[in-house]
Amino acid sequence: MKLLVKFSIAPLLLSAATLAPAAQLSTDARGAIPHDLQQLVVIDYRAMENSTAAMNLRNRVMPPELKSFDEALQKSGLNDNHDVDELAFALFRSSSGSDTLDTVGIAQGQFSEQDIMATFRKQKLKATMVRTNSIYPMTKAGMMLCFVDPSTMIFGEKEAVVKALDARDGVGASMLTNAPMMSAMLSVDSSTLWSILDKKGTQTMMEQLIGQAGSVTDFATVNKRLESSWYSMDFLHGVKFDLTIATGDPFSASTVSSLLTAAVMVRKMSSTDAEKQALTATSIVANGTHLTIAFASTDTEFSSLLKSPLFQSMVR
Repeated sequence: MKLLVKFSIAPLLLSAATLAPAAQLSTDARGAIPHDLQQLVVIDYRAMENSTAAMNLRNRVMPPELKSFDEALQKSGLNDNHDVDELAFALFRSSSGSDTLDTVGIAQGQFSEQDIMATFRKQKLKATMVRTNSIYPMTKAGMMLCFVDPSTMIFGEKEAVVKALDARDGVGASMLTNAPMMSAMLSVDSSTLWSILDKKGTQTMMEQLIGQAGSVTDFATVNKRLESSWYSMDFLHGVKFDLTIATGDPFSASTVSSLLTAAVMVRKMSSTDAEKQALTATSIVANGTHLTIAFASTDTEFSSLLKSPLFQSMVR
C-alpha cells in the first residue's frame, strides 16, 4: 500500500509542465489496463524537463519501484527523452475482491522497435510468448516489456504484463468497461499530468490527508461514502494542483470539507513559513456532492515546500 500512497498523495509522482500537448492515452493503451483499476497516473514525459519545479518534485517523491521502471526503460535501448511521449502507471487489483495490487507501466511514443530488438539480441535476451505476444526481459530483476503496437508498449513484472495483455486481447476485462473510471478520466485527461482513483484509492488518500482527524466518528462514516477522485497538476505559471472528490451526498462533501479545513488550521499553528504559505494558498470547497481542493504557489515557494516537514510527512 506504500506505493499507492506515493501515487495518490504526491500527485506528485512524475510531474510535468503544461508546455506541451495534454497527456492522453490511446484506445490501445486504455485497453491494456485491467478492469479492476485502483489508480491511474498519466504524465507528459517530454514536458517535465521544461520545469525545474517539476523535476525537483519528481526526484523527491519517486518511489524505488518507479525508479526501477525508469532504469529498465533506459537499459532496454530506449532514449526516454526522445522516444517516450506519454508515460502511465496503473495500479490494479490482482484479482476481483483482492487487496493485492499489481503495477503496470504503459509508454507511448515513437519507438525504434528494430533498435530495441537489436539491443535485446546483443544482451542475449529471449522472448516469452503469451498467445501471439512477445514479452522480453528488460532486466535480470524480472522487469518485462511487450510492444502492443508500434507506438505503445507495456512493461512491469511479468504477472502484471500478462494481465495487461489479457485485458488487451479480450481474455480479461479492461478499463474500457469500467464506467466510473472512464467517466472520471473525462474530467482530467486534457491535462498534462492527471490521475484518477477508484473508491478504495480515494478512501486511502483521504485517510492520509485527514491524518489524526480520521479517527473521529463523522469521518469514519463519510469516508465509506466517497466514490472516486481525480486530480491534475501543472507548472506553466508557478505550480497549480486541483483535486476533485466525488462523494455520495452533499452532507459527506460538507463534512469532509469541514474536517480538512480544521486539519489545515491545526497544522498552521506549528508550521514553518513555507508550510503556512502553502496552507494559506489551499482552498477547500464543498459544492453539492463534490469536494474540490486547489493549491497554487510560485516556483520559489514550491521549492521551499519540498524541503518542509509537512511535505515529507505527506509522501513518506
